[in-house]
This record gives sequence, C-alpha cells and structure tokens, in this order.
Amino acid sequence: MSAFMDRDFLLRDESSRRLYHGYAEAMPIIDYHCHLPPAAIASDAPLGTIAEAWLGGDHYKWRAMRANGVAEADITGRKPDYATFLAWARTVPKLVGNPLYHWAHLELRRYFGVDELLSERSAPAIWEACNAQLAGPGFGARSLLMKMKVRAIATTDDPADDLAWHRSYAAGRKPGEPVMVPTFRPDKALAFEDSAKWKAYLERLGAAAGSAISSCRGLVEALEKRHEAFHALGCRSSDHAVLAPLARPAGAAAAEASFAAALAGKALPRPEAEALKAALLAEVGRMDARRGWAMQLHMGSLRDLNSAQFASLGPDTGYDASDDLPLARGLASFLDALQAEGRLPKTILYSLNPGDYDSLLTVMGAFQDGSVPGKIQLGSAWWFCDHIEGMTRQLTSLANLGLLSRFVGMLTDSRSFLSFPRHEYFRRILCGLVGGWVEGGEAPADFELLGSMVQDISYRNARDYFALPGIMD
Repeated sequence: MSAFMDRDFLLRDESSRRLYHGYAEAMPIIDYHCHLPPAAIASDAPLGTIAEAWLGGDHYKWRAMRANGVAEADITGRKPDYATFLAWARTVPKLVGNPLYHWAHLELRRYFGVDELLSERSAPAIWEACNAQLAGPGFGARSLLMKMKVRAIATTDDPADDLAWHRSYAAGRKPGEPVMVPTFRPDKALAFEDSAKWKAYLERLGAAAGSAISSCRGLVEALEKRHEAFHALGCRSSDHAVLAPLARPAGAAAAEASFAAALAGKALPRPEAEALKAALLAEVGRMDARRGWAMQLHMGSLRDLNSAQFASLGPDTGYDASDDLPLARGLASFLDALQAEGRLPKTILYSLNPGDYDSLLTVMGAFQDGSVPGKIQLGSAWWFCDHIEGMTRQLTSLANLGLLSRFVGMLTDSRSFLSFPRHEYFRRILCGLVGGWVEGGEAPADFELLGSMVQDISYRNARDYFALPGIMD
C-alpha cells in the first residue's frame, strides 16, 4: 500500500516513475489560459489570508461546500475569513474521490510545506501556518508564479480593457520573471441578446478603439484596432465562450441587416442570430490568422442555471453545467468557411462534455493542413473534466484519433494563484498513461523518445505553438 500523495503519487509502475521524475517533473510552465487579475501580477500583490487566497473566487470549492450543506452566508456572504476557511476544512474530508481533495493537499504541500491532511481538527494549525507564510516575503502574486516555475501566463481580457497593467508589467519586468500577455476575449461584443447591455458595451468598446460603432463593419473595425493593440503587448490568442452550436457565417449584407435589427432592439430568430454570431467570430478568426494567433473555442457549457442565485451573485459563481447539444455539423461548417478563404487560424477546440471528444477529433482531422504541427488542437480536459478519469479520457482519445505528441498540454483556467500544482497533477497522469503503455508492451521502452514527448506536452509544444514574445527557451 502506497502512502497518500507520496513521491510517486499516481505513478503506478517503474516506467511511469521514470518518465515523470526523469523528464516531466522539472519542466517549466506556460499557462496559456487563466483568469488571474493582471493588476495583482503587475503589483506582486499580497494574497491576504489563506481564506482569501483559496476561497475568494474559486467556484469549484463553492460548489463543493454547497453540496456539503454549507450555508451561502459562509461561502460568498462576506469577505473570506476564518469561518469560511473552517467551513472549507469541514468539507475537504468529504471530498475523497474528487480532484479537489488532491488539489487542496497538493497546494498545501507545494506552496506551504504543510503535509497534514486538512480537516476541522487540523484547521487551526494549518490556518496559522499558512497565514504566517503569506504575511512574509516570497508570497506575493508574482512570487508565487515564480515559485511554480511559470515562464509565461496569458490572462483573459476584454477588447475594451485599457491593458494598463499589462503595459506597466511589460515595461518593468525583470529577467527571470514570468512573461504576462493578454488574451483577446470578445464575448461581450457578440452578446446582442440583451440589447441595453450590448449597446452600452459597444459605446465602451468604441471609446477604447477611438471610433463610434453603428454598423457591423464598424464593430469589426473597432475589434481590429483592439486586436492590433493586444498584439503589440504580446497577445497571441483569442478566446471565445461558444454557448450555442456554431453556424456558417452570414454574408456581409445579411450580417449588416441582422446587426441593424439587433441594434434597434429587435430579437433575432435563432438561425439569424447564430449566423450573425458566426460572422463576427469569423472576423476575429481572420484577424487571428493574419497575425499568427490561435483561436480558442470553449464549447459545451450551460451558464447560470440557477436564476435566483445569478440575480444575487452574478456569473462565474458555481451555477454552470455541461451541455449536450450536437457540435460537429455547425463547427465543421464554420471551420470550412474560413478554410475556403485560406484564413483558418490555429484553433483549439474545448468541450465541457467529454462525449464530444471523438467527434471533435474527427472534425479536426479534416482541417489539419500541414502548415503548423498540431494546427487544430483538442483542448485540455476542461473545468468539470479535469480529474484523473477526464484527463485520461481526453489524452486517450487524442492518442487514438490524432497526435498526442503534438498536444499543447495543460492550463489552469483558474482565478487562484494557488492553482498551479494542477500542472503537476496533469503531468503525473500523462506519465502514468504513457508509462502504462510501456509496461503493457503497447509502446517501446525508448525513454529518450517518450521522455522527449512528455517534455514537449508539458512545456515545449505550448512554447512553440503560441510563440509568446519574451520566452527564450
């Protein structure tokens, strides 16, 4: 029987251990998709208490606490404090079998050197130990990234953002500090269903771009100006929450007519709305292709299901789910429209529904064009899927139907500066899978070949795929 979370955690055989400890473990991190605040990184902001650092915005933990019977007042009802931490400590022992149980203890060990299991009994001592360290040197936001060997991080930013913190950080970044770049996230520009909010957003975007927006072409021109500004600060990818199946983009005349109707406050029929969204998304895809960016499409999510809690707490508070809508036909039509023009960018396809993986992989295979290794990617097991079984399923599907060796690897998709041991978790699962193939005679015991492959997936593929400026090796 192995000890819990020992040196060989998740590494069940000698080949897996050799791949992890000899090749993957020491690789640096490129976290190419997260939701960390640029201001905190630029200022190396302190994280406050362990309650604030752990529970201030982590809806994964909030969902678990609600499921354990914790009242909302002890979750989001106030600034996180000891009572919030104690409610989390009471929840953690109930999480055995959930990835949160592993993540929580990896975070305690890797950041704070705390090996004791978190529970109501151990909570007071762990609270004191963690807070003492957080109050000392080396625990600012930027310092924690360096502690985890993060070479680069891509935040998630609206086109209307002024990017002031990105400019400040880029101007003052010292050798050895992580590169920080923005990611272009234009979801609000496409959210015309709520006419009042959309028009207010168009005014904000127009102000950022220096031009009023009164037409579809005007919106595209404003996005283009901001796309150029993002590029100048190192941005190399756009990111999109695709809440409905993609469609073939509307033509220019149809898009202008639909835009005018939406601007006038009219509700568009669903096919027309989907075609307009696809037209606007395709325009961003063309910009991405022109500048060599990657387009990330996050599909298969149902957002804000609990209307009462959405009204009270807003979005991204733990009331989302995976969808089961068909994706392949609309996605293929959308990709084909860009490919026919020769303007399909590097593209990463994520689905929150693991049942979509094989279908997405076969669609991807139809649009690989030999121009870039792994040009069209199956994104990392995302959100509800980033557990042992989910990551293994994604990796296995990719190996079966694509090129696992070209995979750009793990991301945190996180709002927490304590989430980076998830990269270790992923690497252990990856090495366990590949090592198991060696042990079973399904892959050769060529550790130079396989070790290089896991290093590529851990770091080098993302480095080369995104080509973020400022990363030297």
